[in-house]
Amino acid sequence: MQLNSISPVSGRRLTAALRPRHSLLAALLACAPAVHATQLPPQNLSQMIDKAELIVSGEVTSVKDGIQDGVPYTEVTLKVAGSVKRDLAPKSSYTFRQFGLLKARKMADGRYLLPAKIEGMPTWAVGERVMTFMNKPASVTGLSTPVGLAQGKFSINGNKASNSFNNSGLFDGVQVITRGLLRAPETAMLSKPSGAVDINVLQGLVSRAVKNNWIATGAMR
Repeated sequence: MQLNSISPVSGRRLTAALRPRHSLLAALLACAPAVHATQLPPQNLSQMIDKAELIVSGEVTSVKDGIQDGVPYTEVTLKVAGSVKRDLAPKSSYTFRQFGLLKARKMADGRYLLPAKIEGMPTWAVGERVMTFMNKPASVTGLSTPVGLAQGKFSINGNKASNSFNNSGLFDGVQVITRGLLRAPETAMLSKPSGAVDINVLQGLVSRAVKNNWIATGAMR
C-alpha cells in the first residue's frame, strides 16, 4: 500500500498540503531545504561556551516525539549528573525539545508528516551518557538544540567524549591567553585536531572557564 505522505523537504508541495492552522509548521519547514543544502558552520569550544545558555551532563532517560501547535518536536529528557551556567540539582530531570519527528505522523487529513532531514541535527538514545551545550529555547516555539547542532552534543563512552564529527575542529582557534590557567592535560587536549577526549579534562576546563568568566574577560577566546 502506498502511503499518502508529506515530506518536510518537498517545498511547494508541502506548503500547499498544510492547512491554515499549520501555517507555523509550514514556515518552519520551508527553511529546512536551505539548512540541509548548506555546510554546518563550525563551532569551536570557546564559541560553544560563550553561546550556551546551559551546559549539562547526564544520562538520556526518555526520547519521544509529537506535534504541538502544528510544530513537530522530539522531546529529550536527561537525568542530570552535572551542569554549569545554570544550577540543576544532581539526579534531577532536564527536558528540552528540538525540531523534528522520530517517525512519520498521521495528520488529521489522512496524510503523513515525515521526519525532517536537517543537516547536523543531533540524535539521542535512551541510556546514552552525554554532555551538551544547549542554546536558549526559542521564544515562540520553545524549541532548543545544542550549539552548532550535533557539534555541541558529546556522547560519553567510558571516560572518553566525542561529538558526531569526532571532535574535528573543536579546538581550532581556541586560545587561553592568560598564562598559568591551563593544566597540563588541558594543554594537551587543546592541541588535538580531532578524536575523543577525556571527559573529566573537558568538563574541568569548561567548568573553570564558566566559573571564572574567561570568555568575557578575554582570558579565553
